[in-house]
Order: sequence, then C-alpha cells, then structure tokens
Amino acid sequence: MNYFKKIYKIKYVALFLTAKIMVSCGGVPEEDTEKKSSSKIFAVADVLTLVAEENDVTRTLYTKAIVGAGKKQGLKFDEDWQDDEVEAGPLPALFLRGISSDIRKSDVPLGLYLGSDYPINASNKFQGKQAELFKKIKENQIPQHFFEEDQKMYTSMFADLAVAAPCVNCHNDHESTTKTDWKLGDVMGATTWQYPSDSLSYKEAFDVIRAYRNGTKAIYNAYLEEIASFTDQATKPEIGKKWPSKGFYLPTAEVFIDSVRKITSYHSLEKLLAATEEKSNSGLVSN
Repeated sequence: MNYFKKIYKIKYVALFLTAKIMVSCGGVPEEDTEKKSSSKIFAVADVLTLVAEENDVTRTLYTKAIVGAGKKQGLKFDEDWQDDEVEAGPLPALFLRGISSDIRKSDVPLGLYLGSDYPINASNKFQGKQAELFKKIKENQIPQHFFEEDQKMYTSMFADLAVAAPCVNCHNDHESTTKTDWKLGDVMGATTWQYPSDSLSYKEAFDVIRAYRNGTKAIYNAYLEEIASFTDQATKPEIGKKWPSKGFYLPTAEVFIDSVRKITSYHSLEKLLAATEEKSNSGLVSN
C-alpha cells in the first residue's frame, strides 16, 4: 500500500526510539510514592489524543480498505454479523464497539465509546454536558477535554467523521435511523475517551496504547474466526498478506495491525519523547 512507504523508511528509527523510551522507564514495577508522583509526566488529554489519533487511522483503514474495498469484491458486513445464520463481518461502528469491549476486560482503566446526536441506537445519544460540548465539535471539529463530575473521569471527545461511503449509506438507509441525509465529511458523532487520572506515567501511557491495540487485534481476530465458520465456501476470502483491493482477499490480523503501526508508531513516539523532554527541561522528571 503506497501510503506506507514513507513511514516504512523510518521504521528502524521508531524501533530505536521505542527502545530508548523503554530503557528510560527503568522497568521497575514498584516505585515509592515520591517517585510515582514525579513520573506522572504525561497529561491525560495528551495521552487520550494520542490513542484517539491511532483509533482514527485504524477505523479509516478498516472502513476504506476492508469494508469499502471488500464490498466491491463481494464481502458482506452486517450489524448482526455474529449471529449463526449471518455470514458477514462487523460494520465500522461495531468494530469500534469490539475494541471498547476488549478494553473493558483489561486491567487498564480506559473508557471508550461512540456517541452522536442522531445515533441509530438510542442508548448512544449524548446527554447533558457531553451533548453541549458535541455542539461545539460539530461546529469546529476541535476536541473537547474536561472532567466529568458525575463519573469522576477525565474525558476527551473527538469528532467522528463520515470518511467513506459505506458509513453514509448505512446510516442513511438503516431502518432505525433518525437522519437520512448524511453525506461524506459530516461529523456523525464523537469518540469519547475516559481515564480516572489527570496525568500518567510512562508505564500507564504505554498500557493505554497497548490496551487499545490489543482490542483492535481481538475484534479483528473475531472477524477472522467468524469467516472460518462460514458454511458457504464461496463467501470465504483468502486470508494472508493481500488486501481486498487486490481481489477476494483479507489480510491477517498481524498484517492489518502492522499497517496501522507503520502509520502511527513514529508519530506516537515523537509525541511521547517531546513530552518527556519538556518535563525534563522543566525539572519535573526524576533521574
């Protein structure tokens, strides 16, 4: 895929930076209270922005390169994809729900959900403060960061755009839709992320990214397992290194996730290092 070429050239730089960061973490599982406090060097809004940006890449890749291109090859996607009688894959919103579900099973206190003012599922409609802030997001697409008093959670909301025709068509045509004139580029909703602390240590920041990536792998593997259970051999794509753009194929979970990482890893590491250097210069990072 051509848009990976530039990132691939800096792959080894990214790996080097990863090693540098992990060494600087010290790898010590238990720290005294003073050291724990001084190691909280990442603002929660920065970390949630980081993982939200990776989520944007993941969902865009899934929506365009898997769902969009896959439909052209005969692959099917359905909201009831896990029903025994349905031989299909998850729609983009359900792909995100699968990631969220896996994160909830982990020991990382990261919350993720997708809301809207015109959701297909009424339970996903924004209420209260989030509804008010979403109005601002629809106007300017600027993320909103705030403390959710009711839940005692630091919260970040990011615009969820209609990036591909399958998103628009699904929402316009769905039997439960409350809006039928969606178009490409519209702010269809917002991904909302939550974390219980206002700052994170190296380990906590990496744990957030790890939990998200594990969730991505879990839902993608669930899709591949669903394909393995298809009774009609004609509906089973070949799974390997090729993408639907090349024919009736699907990439493995490793190929899909590696593609996301090639796009996001260097950017993520740059941000983490920048935050480290800023805190170090201000004397807030202990040696």
